Amino acid sequence: MSEQLETYFAVTQLHARYATVVDAKDWDAWCELFVDDCVYRIQPRENYERGFPLATLSFTSKGMLKDRAYGIRETLFHDPYYQRHVIGAPLILESSATHIDCESNYAVFRTKLSELSTVFNVGRYIDRIVRTPEGLRFQSRQCVYDSEMIPNSIIYPI
Repeated sequence: MSEQLETYFAVTQLHARYATVVDAKDWDAWCELFVDDCVYRIQPRENYERGFPLATLSFTSKGMLKDRAYGIRETLFHDPYYQRHVIGAPLILESSATHIDCESNYAVFRTKLSELSTVFNVGRYIDRIVRTPEGLRFQSRQCVYDSEMIPNSIIYPI
């Protein structure tokens, strides 16, 4: 049982670290939460459940994540806003010596300057996490959002 608790604690710490770096807009630290050969997708629930590959954003390597981070910092122009992630307790689906498969619910709130906070995006993370010498890292993070409607742009990672 202690090994299961250690795994559960380590996964919750990875999720907390993820929320912290994304909410702080620390894009370099966000990239380092993934292995080099990773997948990061933001996809509507309808497409995911029907097995359709169409995703709002889809990156297939850490290099692509770094390109996105560069774009956020250097080339994208938008009204400034803050994000705040609330991530539910992870459900560990499988745990082995090499990887952990888990799911957790999330809610992302957005606050624009001089406006009230609003619910920005809600859904679930479907993760494959791998054990590395540096600690747990995401091999795959699928952000499956519930709403069929999304804002006209998703700038920051979910």
